[in-house]
Amino acid sequence: MKQAQEAVLVLQDGTVYRGLALGKIGTAGGEICFNTGMTGYQEIYTDPSYYGQVIINTTSHIGNYGVLHNAEQESGSVKIRGMVCNFFSDIHSRYTADGSLQEYFERANIVGIHGVDTRQLVRYIRSKGVMNCIISSEILDPAVLLSKLQEVPDMAGLELSSEVSTKEAYEEGDPESALRVAVLDLGVKRSILSNFTERDVFCKVFPAKTSYEDLAAWNPTGFFIANGPGDPSAMPYAVETVKQALDAEKPLFGICLGHQILSLASGISTYKMHNGHRGLNHPVKNLITGKCEITSQNHGFAVSADEVKDTDNVELTHINLNDNTIEGIRRKDKPAFSVQYHPESSPGPHDSHYLFDQFVTMMKE
Repeated sequence: MKQAQEAVLVLQDGTVYRGLALGKIGTAGGEICFNTGMTGYQEIYTDPSYYGQVIINTTSHIGNYGVLHNAEQESGSVKIRGMVCNFFSDIHSRYTADGSLQEYFERANIVGIHGVDTRQLVRYIRSKGVMNCIISSEILDPAVLLSKLQEVPDMAGLELSSEVSTKEAYEEGDPESALRVAVLDLGVKRSILSNFTERDVFCKVFPAKTSYEDLAAWNPTGFFIANGPGDPSAMPYAVETVKQALDAEKPLFGICLGHQILSLASGISTYKMHNGHRGLNHPVKNLITGKCEITSQNHGFAVSADEVKDTDNVELTHINLNDNTIEGIRRKDKPAFSVQYHPESSPGPHDSHYLFDQFVTMMKE
């Protein structure tokens, strides 16, 4: 690797980790979180749901298979603020790769640190809970960095979807398709759209703050509420749009942040988790079929389990087998359902692709 410069990671509580610089030489801060996936790092870094966050990759080696600039992008740019890993490879072995991860990060202005004992770091965060952090390869004084860290906003109460959402509506798929889905883009991933177009669904992707009237004017067969970053309770505009979409009695499907927005529109609150779910190996039980799915996840907020159980018009459909958090709901009185995890699974297992088929079937009925 080109750089052998020292780098410093400072957590919000003052804990300091030292290592070596990767990516761009500079300083970056955000909410620190960890992803347990053993592959798919480029998809993780370009997922809009990670906007404003610093990612710890728990797998030992990062960068060893390089990057593919188009095929493995989940959005048009890198969305993370920084990256922490154990071993960062300055060479890559995949012959189809477009280049190295180091070059990729340099172009994207991403600051990172490697040579950190990520096992110890993750155990610490799991105990202490989610917090902000700052990485620097240009300022090595922890006291100065801790002072600068005060400028990094807390994720709770932060509205970020409008920052990552498309600015102009665009279309994906075959315009002649009988099925038309209006996508409310809160930070949608490309692989979600491809799961629709592969099922002969024509999509129009609308900016996050699009009104229900503008969505309905396109005359969709159904509505999709996308994933995205930030605190769902800071998004009353999306909640109101979903409430009106529910009144239209057309099929509605939500993923991740979209699941949280559907819950809020149904009178169920959300909360910030001690640590979120991020990785490719989370077990979820489908309570309707009794089957278990291994799922791909990325979220730091969750839906109140007590309120789901106390809400007459909402049925619990999926539950997390690690901590019993809510993973899926459906409305009893409306053709609407949502899941907290990522059935498009890019990266991840394909156990949950059936949810797209379920939505398509609802639109055909």
